[in-house]
Amino acid sequence: MRDLERREPARRKVLVAKLGLDGHDRGAKVITMALRDAGFRVVYMGVHQSPEDLVRTALEEDVEAIGISILSGSHEELVSDLIRLARGRGLDVPVIVGGVIPPEDVQKLKEMGVFEVLLPGTPLAKVVEVFKKALGEEG
Repeated sequence: MRDLERREPARRKVLVAKLGLDGHDRGAKVITMALRDAGFRVVYMGVHQSPEDLVRTALEEDVEAIGISILSGSHEELVSDLIRLARGRGLDVPVIVGGVIPPEDVQKLKEMGVFEVLLPGTPLAKVVEVFKKALGEEG
């Protein structure tokens, strides 16, 4: 069998970023490493990203899901803007939100179109499972 015939399956590509003015990025970096360890290709954008930045990069990088971390309390406005801009540009990928989100806001985010909301303390295995599920893979 030739080497070309033994290709490994394509690794799924996702984007992870800190949306808004929040500069605390330890959790987002840990999530990035967990996803990479699970076989994902991860585009990590870092802190202080705008919804416009995320949509532009997601389109340029042709990602299959977006993971955002928000600790600043402006999650409803920022996520709403992100989803509106993404849809307006024809970007239809799952959006996963993590961070310090009040439990009463989780349903609001899902109604906006968020695939899943991951709160503090979510095990890394669960995070990976959610991304796989968002991409139609078994968890």
